[in-house]
Amino acid sequence: MTPEPALYAEPGVGWTALLWAPLFSLAGLLAELATGGPVHWLAWILVAVGLVAITVPWVYARRRYLSLEVTADGYRQGRETLEAARIAEVLEDDAPVGARVLGGGWTIPKKHGEVGLKLEDGVFVRAWAQDPDALREALQDLVRARTTES
Repeated sequence: MTPEPALYAEPGVGWTALLWAPLFSLAGLLAELATGGPVHWLAWILVAVGLVAITVPWVYARRRYLSLEVTADGYRQGRETLEAARIAEVLEDDAPVGARVLGGGWTIPKKHGEVGLKLEDGVFVRAWAQDPDALREALQDLVRARTTES
């Protein structure tokens, strides 16, 4: 069974972030080579390994909690999934004050914008994305497709 194609998706962060540590260590190693002093090969290798080791959980967490995906079946925000049938309306403005934030957090993460949603039971929730306009458009397409099917 093939997975539904995404109408819109944000991964949270790419695994390429793990390349930062070896590149930083390589820069340090090259600086030591350029200055003509002693070169600490083992130390720079250990620095690279150590930085990768602490970066892996950071990347994993961002991919798990900051990722989102809109498919024909619904909307996944971090750890939370919302079925397409539950979304009644995509708001043009932000959701009312006090609306619950989707994805399991207390607030919308920094550098992310809000998209207000009204659910079928009249509850307002706050979705969020790095590109809120693209998310709003994808969710509006999802709601339109669902209403034309009915």
